[in-house]
Amino acid sequence: MPPSDAELATQALEDEKKYKFSSFDSNDALTLGLSIRKRFRASTRHAKGKGLVISIQTIAGHCLFSCTVGDLGHPTGVGDVSLDSWTCLEGMISVVKRTGHSSFYVQKGMNAMGKTANQLGIEGEFRITGGAFPIWLENAPCCPIAVAACYSGSSQEDHNLVASTIRDYIAKQRLPAEPVPYPPRQEHTVYSVDNQTHDLDQMRRVESPFRQGDDDS
Repeated sequence: MPPSDAELATQALEDEKKYKFSSFDSNDALTLGLSIRKRFRASTRHAKGKGLVISIQTIAGHCLFSCTVGDLGHPTGVGDVSLDSWTCLEGMISVVKRTGHSSFYVQKGMNAMGKTANQLGIEGEFRITGGAFPIWLENAPCCPIAVAACYSGSSQEDHNLVASTIRDYIAKQRLPAEPVPYPPRQEHTVYSVDNQTHDLDQMRRVESPFRQGDDDS
């Protein structure tokens, strides 16, 4: 039996509480965005011709990462992404900015309560479907600092893709740093000054093959 909307909403909320970054900058956004792209390209949905749009931006709207996986059109006239995909993505991000929660949590929580978007006051430009996830810092519980989002048309799979990538990225961040290897010590040959002096004395004592006076004869 598949989980209910209430159970899915509860799980999404628990994930938000657990997946918090110790720090997050533009380099993290780039790595996270490329990881989402890589995972989607390896998925069966992409193999079947599905496309994806990705955006990571600050809560103030500053773009940190943006990418399209797929083309806007094929020679057949059928595209796996469209210009509407970006509109949907921005609507999902607006939901996170408005509520502070993932768009999937808002969707499933709304369904579990039997509420409509109009009743919750998040209609119009807002897109209530899974795929947008808040970026929280461990030491900043007041509000998320950024939003990571992707859209391919599947609420559950888009949410799982973003949430699992964030989970694994944070787990990698928390691994202890590997020690820096030191270069191997070079062995230096120490020569004894006394031995060198002794060897020079021995060389001086060797009789020259030319006797003195041979040049005069």
